[in-house]
Amino acid sequence: QPQFVESGGGLVQPGGSLRLSCAASGFEMDVYAIGWFRQAPGKEREEVSCINSSGFRTEYADSVKGRFTISRENDKDTVYLQMNNLKPEDTAVYYCNRYGGSYCIGGPFGSWGQGTQVTVSS
Repeated sequence: QPQFVESGGGLVQPGGSLRLSCAASGFEMDVYAIGWFRQAPGKEREEVSCINSSGFRTEYADSVKGRFTISRENDKDTVYLQMNNLKPEDTAVYYCNRYGGSYCIGGPFGSWGQGTQVTVSS
């Protein structure tokens, strides 16, 4: 059963940075695309970024392009999200999940973890 443990969130001032980590287990992470998602209070969960299985293709939501960078270390079963120049509208619980195959197609496929809270406020 695939499992995800997100970490690295916290309280940061606007313009600050955070690095989120996603530890995956229970499946062969290196053959799946992995995505980061977020859910703000009162809003639906949205995709933030995705990285294909090899790490050579990445995708970003327009709202985070140029500020966030996704990466992965398959030998550590871990995916990262480096978030720079954070804005108050980035405040949300951040989750990771896998897709159904090697590419970022079809949306998240597995169960959700607990997520990690990111709060951007002065």
